Amino acid sequence: MTGPPLVPMIHAIEAANKPVVAAIEGIALGGGLELALGCHYRVAHSKAKVGLPEVTLGLLPAAGGTQRLPRLTGLPAALELITTGRHITAAEALELSIVDRLTDHSAVDAAVKFAVSVAEQSLDACRISTRPCPCPPDVNALFEAAMQKVRQKARGAIAPVACVQALQAAAALPYAQGMEREKELMATLFTSGQARALQYNFFAQRAVARWSMPGGARWDSSRPKPICKTAVIGLGTMGRGITVSLAQAGLSVVAVEVQEKPLKEAKQAITGMLRRGAKRRGVAPALDLITYSQNLRAAVADVDLVIEAVFEDVDLKKQLFQQLSAVCKPDAFLCTNTSALDIDLLALQSRHPELVVGMHFFAPAHVMKLLEVVYGSRSSPEAVATAMNLGKKMGKVGVAVGNCRGFVGNRMLKPYLEQGLFLLEEGATPKLVDEVLEEFGFAMGLFRMSDLSGIDVGWRVRKGEGLAQPGTASRVRQGRRYSPLGDLLYEQGRFGQKTGRGWYQYDNSREARPDPWLHRFLEEYRARRGLVARRIDRQEVLERCLYTLINEGFRILEEGIAAGPEDIDVIYVFGYGWPKHRGGPMFYAGMVGLTKILGRLEHYQKAHPDVLYLQPCGLLRRLVASGSPPVHKWREIIKKTHSHL
Repeated sequence: MTGPPLVPMIHAIEAANKPVVAAIEGIALGGGLELALGCHYRVAHSKAKVGLPEVTLGLLPAAGGTQRLPRLTGLPAALELITTGRHITAAEALELSIVDRLTDHSAVDAAVKFAVSVAEQSLDACRISTRPCPCPPDVNALFEAAMQKVRQKARGAIAPVACVQALQAAAALPYAQGMEREKELMATLFTSGQARALQYNFFAQRAVARWSMPGGARWDSSRPKPICKTAVIGLGTMGRGITVSLAQAGLSVVAVEVQEKPLKEAKQAITGMLRRGAKRRGVAPALDLITYSQNLRAAVADVDLVIEAVFEDVDLKKQLFQQLSAVCKPDAFLCTNTSALDIDLLALQSRHPELVVGMHFFAPAHVMKLLEVVYGSRSSPEAVATAMNLGKKMGKVGVAVGNCRGFVGNRMLKPYLEQGLFLLEEGATPKLVDEVLEEFGFAMGLFRMSDLSGIDVGWRVRKGEGLAQPGTASRVRQGRRYSPLGDLLYEQGRFGQKTGRGWYQYDNSREARPDPWLHRFLEEYRARRGLVARRIDRQEVLERCLYTLINEGFRILEEGIAAGPEDIDVIYVFGYGWPKHRGGPMFYAGMVGLTKILGRLEHYQKAHPDVLYLQPCGLLRRLVASGSPPVHKWREIIKKTHSHL
């Protein structure tokens, strides 16, 4: 029971004439903690955790949490806890006066003894709602700073802002009026699309754990093989992050780099990452779980699972898989961290292709929570289950996806990025495109992100696909429209932040500033190709970038690369910075309206007939023809689609 129905019960408990002591064991989150705050005292087990995480679901603590907590902890602590939804330990709760006593034994027994010990004492001071809210002298400045911080971090999410407003009411109004304000704010949030999106996202994370593979086999009903000893091959940025993630999960890791200097640099970097991570978590760094080696054969001979993270070159990876297949145990799982290459092609190099899966981590691998587990046509359910279970141990949100170029995330990203380039050709600026996407809720627009990741990185990917052709400025490649703008910047040595120049300029800082050189470059580029710049409005930028990405998502669902819309949405929220309060691209499509998405794609396809992926997907048309059902009903139509394929 949460929200308003809980309020009368809490008031009745608080008004009682006999001491009521809350016994907290395990976790007391949301309504559970609000109920405890209505008690006169709180006793917690030393390993308990408490918190008010409603903001993560697009809501606020609506059973008095925003009014009682600041009266107990003070405003600064209450602001931080409520606007972030952070869970805290029992020790921190004691320090903040949220609980009165800790015990290493039964919290219930300790609470009973505590109640007896205070039975004769007055309860007047124990009723939190009757206390004044302690306000610092600069309370207005405190709230102004808190609101500025929340707005900047929330990027359009309304729940954190409402939490600050509720706490302002606690500081400025009597308790009863503060409760009315809390109730009003909650009513607004409860009916908002953002709350629906955040709650959808919460349940989508659970939905992605259920997935059947082609042929009806279910990886989630297959027993994962125990993994004790692992190896990581290649200790560049990704390999280092993967090594750290494995060690932090308590697994033994052999980190392999064949050349001495890169191995030495990697060891130093990994040690630093582990020490910093351990300091944040208050634990000892897992340095003893990692051994380093230059000898591939000896390093992997007895491991249970290998993750290769070498350079994204198909021939190099094929050669490595041949070596691994020859020297690893016959039952060792061979995993590739490729972001786009064909899993089946790599599995063909192995004597046991059923043990080959993709484990696509996202940079930085020890921080980013998403893990795409890619199964090929020969991958066994046991291999997928083992990779998913390993990801879970590492604290990742794993999503099992099928094998195609770019899998789910990067495949959808490609038309999104291309539309940004086409918009520049037609008259937009990088600043306009990025501002629109950042206003939508992305932490970075696509051109700032390109500068951060490196224009040279994107060029290498396109070169591998046969698209980037040095010295060629043709706007048609492989029979379709292509923008060479990124290739031309690469040829100018403008790689982004690392060179101080890219789509923006960076003068001794990471701040992206518009570059007059780039504006002249775009004008000359258009003039040479007879392109006439036009005024492009913000809505067109948003629709062309997002709707093409969404349309590719529908194709992925149609082809069975992802099991359902939840899989795509989890991938985009956790791996690509899609704003959580907008649910994910497929959920957002449903919120906007599938009929509108279809109509706008048809409009843009007519205006740009040479851009093939603007052609609306057949599944989108079928969903519209079926009355545009809500997102949780799409799987039924997807199943019917697959039965006709």
